[in-house]
Amino acid sequence: MNSIKERRSDESLPGRDVSVVISGCDTGDARMVFDALRAAFTTDRASVDVPRNLAEKRPTAWTATVDVTEERVVSGPAPLGAPVSLDVQGGYWAVERLRRSLAHAFDVRVVGTVSGDQEEEVRLRLSSRGGGRAGGADRPAAGRGPATEQ
Repeated sequence: MNSIKERRSDESLPGRDVSVVISGCDTGDARMVFDALRAAFTTDRASVDVPRNLAEKRPTAWTATVDVTEERVVSGPAPLGAPVSLDVQGGYWAVERLRRSLAHAFDVRVVGTVSGDQEEEVRLRLSSRGGGRAGGADRPAAGRGPATEQ
């Protein structure tokens, strides 16, 4: 007894776009994360759009919008020089799909969440896989305030 309601595909789910803000890292690590996102999904950030620091005395944040509708396989671990903070915002299904995909390339730890009616904002901490750091487990944490963008 399959009805149309029961045969819902990923394409019918609302909120396929996830906003991503990367901060607290150097430009090379930011590029590594954007490369992994581009390998897994369609993003609005071209491969030639290389992260740069625009101000030496102020923190820099880089942004992208990721469409998680069509997921491709990430080929394996990606090295990071240091842990990277990533703030993602979107529908629950879309944020979870992005997080699972990043786990193919990095150790991903959930360090904060803010839940809404139809969307959530999640702060992720990415580190190199197998680097012996504490960031290897997915662990929910207490809520936090919204991310700061430049």
